[in-house]
Amino acid sequence: MQSRRKTRLDKLEKTLDEGRALHLRDAASMLGVSEMTVRRDIASSDERFSFLGGHIVISGEQPSGKGYFLHRENATNVQAKKASCQKAIDLIQPGDVVFLDCGTTLPYIAESLGDRGPLTVICYSVNIAEIVCKQPNLKVILLGGEYHPSSASFASEEALVMLSNLGINKAFLSAGGLHAQHGLSCSNFHEVRIKQMAMSRAVTNILVMDSSKIGKVKAAPFAPSNAIDFLATDDDISTEQRSLLMDANVELVP
Repeated sequence: MQSRRKTRLDKLEKTLDEGRALHLRDAASMLGVSEMTVRRDIASSDERFSFLGGHIVISGEQPSGKGYFLHRENATNVQAKKASCQKAIDLIQPGDVVFLDCGTTLPYIAESLGDRGPLTVICYSVNIAEIVCKQPNLKVILLGGEYHPSSASFASEEALVMLSNLGINKAFLSAGGLHAQHGLSCSNFHEVRIKQMAMSRAVTNILVMDSSKIGKVKAAPFAPSNAIDFLATDDDISTEQRSLLMDANVELVP
């Protein structure tokens, strides 16, 4: 019994290599067992795997940003993320068309949009869509495509075409790093073109991030520092970080 379970887990890990994900039903079909058996196998795997949106992913850090998974980031720097979003929210006006990037920071903006409406909200991630679709005064446009469990977001050529035909007043962007020389970067390469297209369509681009990410560089660069109009962040930025922002000509939202 233990030998068969280990064989299944090893096969599952091999399939999930390179940071990919597998839906529970597909894992059960591949392994020739029931979904309940797969759940039991994973429960016995000492947190070797995790569930995210019905998909199975490998737990733990991996190189080149592949260790970024939405469920692990949800509990980090929560107060700083909320403080950053509170500043960004004040930039929204009734009637705006807003783009909300993916990640674990911008849901704190999404939660308050119903009180700022009427608004049109463009998004491409499940966690944002689940929030805005339940609120009044919001028209929601969800960009589709292939699902990427690492950030619970979608990406496709069709989404880029759709986005290229939309007008955006304010784009609220997320990033894993902001660096004076290396600009804005994130952990997931599938997000890059969507971020870039949204920025090209927006009148105003606002980066929303907690101060712990200032000075950091991630694997997937998507814009120079001067491509953003404002940075909304918490008040715990250091003197060194403020100097970095000044060098990059980044304007802080007060």
